[in-house]
Amino acid sequence: MPFRDLVRKAVWSVIYLLFILAPLLALLTGALPPSRNFWTEFSVALGYSGLAMMGLQFGLTARFRHVTDPWGEDVIYHFHRRISLIAVGLVVVHPLILIAAGSEKLAPPESLRDVPLGAVFAVISIGSLITLVIMALWRTRLKISYELWHIAHIVLAVVAVGGGLVHMVGWGFYLADPWKRALWIGMTIFWIGLLLYVRLVKPLFMLRRPYRVAEVRQERGDTTTLVMRPEGHPGFRFRPGQFGWLTLWGSPFKITGHPFSFSSSAEVDDGRVEMTIRNLGDFTSAIAKVPVGQRVYLDGPYGAFTIGNPADMHVLIAGGIGITPMVSMIRTLVDRGDKRPLILLYGSKDWESVTFREELEALQKRIDLTVVHVLSLPPEGWVGDSGYINAEIFRRHLPPGYADHEYFICGPNVMMDAIEAALGEMKVPLSKYHSERYSFV
Repeated sequence: MPFRDLVRKAVWSVIYLLFILAPLLALLTGALPPSRNFWTEFSVALGYSGLAMMGLQFGLTARFRHVTDPWGEDVIYHFHRRISLIAVGLVVVHPLILIAAGSEKLAPPESLRDVPLGAVFAVISIGSLITLVIMALWRTRLKISYELWHIAHIVLAVVAVGGGLVHMVGWGFYLADPWKRALWIGMTIFWIGLLLYVRLVKPLFMLRRPYRVAEVRQERGDTTTLVMRPEGHPGFRFRPGQFGWLTLWGSPFKITGHPFSFSSSAEVDDGRVEMTIRNLGDFTSAIAKVPVGQRVYLDGPYGAFTIGNPADMHVLIAGGIGITPMVSMIRTLVDRGDKRPLILLYGSKDWESVTFREELEALQKRIDLTVVHVLSLPPEGWVGDSGYINAEIFRRHLPPGYADHEYFICGPNVMMDAIEAALGEMKVPLSKYHSERYSFV
């Protein structure tokens, strides 16, 4: 990994920790209220930290390239999910500790009229958080559409953070000093600003930079390629392997965009962008019916899953529609006239569903490219590899010196886990292989 990226990762990690810990430490300075028992103070510290984490979630999903570039957008989103669970845990544990410690604040009121406003909003905040987590973890099982989930996710997050802030101010134990209240009000304004940036400012810029669908090309494997050209602007440049968020129907102010990898060469000079999308039965089922001339909006490029590091050869490992960023890499290397050997290990269900099959055969004549197809359901008489990509197939097709190659992996999570384990068995350093897990939900 380039030293510059290591520095950027360290800097942003420190900034993230400061945003979480600095407000908590600030509450312990200046005029302090009477001290209480350890468990009560510990519980309050957990609550404040959880609330700060929740507010910063708006920043993690704001798609700031300076933040996401060192890690990659997929890593940021997976971190967003994990840190959300930690934040929810802190917030939920906060009242449980108070109950266990016998806090007078949680004594049952004589009537509903006596319930403090801060307590009411605490219940609203925690209820919203629990609902948010349930919907995020079990969206598929609950058969909630991605679009509905996305809207509910935003609304619940705003209600949870807003309720937590009102609860904190209403309780007011540590916020007697005006400057401490001002600090948290300022943080709240910052969080709201992040949300407004994502939902208003960025869409305004995208509105002025639309694209038009120039071609809808059917591919093997129930897959469609959209060829999009910029309208009234030069477009953007991307690196092979990166992706963008596509808004297909409606304006860029629409809540839900969908992430897809670019499949075109990064060396095109006319701003043209291609996305190759497989029908998975959800939003993607309408891609094949998109009319030529349809206006669309693209937010990108994003992702750190891209070639560029020194290597004696590139090894691309794709499963299913994970071939999309790999094709972008291959097309780019062809256009650059790259002479290094390139091996593509391509896992598919059957021979007829191999997307880009004919093009890959043709590209082997233009570049030092070797394509190895691995079929889980091979046809009768198949003489190639069958089953799933594993360490045995690596050793059969890759030249020795495995640690000198650069590996790129994209496909279903189960496949990627198995391949990363196989590369570990072959003593390939972690720094030599890269993966993109394209499910952000």
